[in-house]
Amino acid sequence: MLTLFFVLVVEQILQGAYSLWDGIRWLRLAQRRVGSHAGFYTPRVALFCPIKGIEPGLELNLAALIGQDYANYEIFFAMASADDPARKILDRLITSTKRKIHIVIAGRPEGCGEKVNNLRAAVEQTGVEFEVFVFADSDGRPGRNWLTHLVAPLADARLGAVTTFRWFFRQRGGFWSALASAWNAPIATYLGDHHNNFCWGGGTAIRREHFEQSSVFDFWSGSVSDDFSLTHALRRSGLPILFAPECIVPTIFDCDASGLVEFTNRQIVIARVYESKLWSLGGVAHALYCSAVLIGVGLYASNVISGAPAIHLLLLAMLPPVLSMARGVLRLTAMMEILPEWKLKLLADGWVWTFLAAIAPFLALWNTMVALFTRQIRWRGIRYKLLSPGQTQILPR
Repeated sequence: MLTLFFVLVVEQILQGAYSLWDGIRWLRLAQRRVGSHAGFYTPRVALFCPIKGIEPGLELNLAALIGQDYANYEIFFAMASADDPARKILDRLITSTKRKIHIVIAGRPEGCGEKVNNLRAAVEQTGVEFEVFVFADSDGRPGRNWLTHLVAPLADARLGAVTTFRWFFRQRGGFWSALASAWNAPIATYLGDHHNNFCWGGGTAIRREHFEQSSVFDFWSGSVSDDFSLTHALRRSGLPILFAPECIVPTIFDCDASGLVEFTNRQIVIARVYESKLWSLGGVAHALYCSAVLIGVGLYASNVISGAPAIHLLLLAMLPPVLSMARGVLRLTAMMEILPEWKLKLLADGWVWTFLAAIAPFLALWNTMVALFTRQIRWRGIRYKLLSPGQTQILPR
């Protein structure tokens, strides 16, 4: 067991050193992108945002989408039912703006996710005058220049899409919300200046011609994941996905313990079905990290009980968490440059993305194990069984 522990620790030290180097590269990428000019490409944009129910800060979130500093765009808010409680908020916002806003009632989904069904209905209602499609989520609160920066890189017609990611902020506080933020943060750094990027549904821009040529509608058919299906469509067409860290979206997310487990399990189950290789690699990485820490702590406790020297074992066991926290510091530093208007909040909750970075892999390992035994998820009150990337079963409530 001692030999196994030393092997695991050495592997984790090497992996941690590489992660720190990669974290520095990601920080430099963010600094370079934040400091660059957005460009002059400003085509006519259709901005799509599916909505269901009331969530924390919804009115501010929708107002942020309506108030983008981009002249030539219209918004399509899509929902399953005209009786959705968010409709009253939308009606109030519509009366207070000159922005052209469309409300699309998609109806109940059949054989696909409700979000996908809403998006399909909204896209079908767009006129031919729109050159670019942009997808956003109702729980995000982007800055005023977000749309400009997300769309401008599409001036390069060789790009398939431009995407970004979210950064969770707690509103009411609480440990479980903090852990959700720490769990979510590393995913942003999976994206970068490489060819393995995936689209994120809360912030992706794509030329209409690429959307249609890649047959995204066909990939959405029977899908519960709008973003992974869009990613697969672009990959099949050989179109690259550009990551824009300057467009990362502040997202208010509060949850209790059960909400945390539901959210994180859902993300990993979806990843297993749609990106099995990514799910496998992530599971192995989390298993190695957790094994190194737990075996080291176990050996330390055993040696203390037997009276043998033990402190060196504890120090070695703590090295992987320390390296993980150091990576968290790099992410936090990058976020303060990307989201300067949120800097005070980032500093006040800095412990979330640093100290809890050492704990998050244990939760991620649990999610991976859950995904081994189930393909069922719960999303916005609806239960789904993911039979395959193109086949979804809606389960009885």
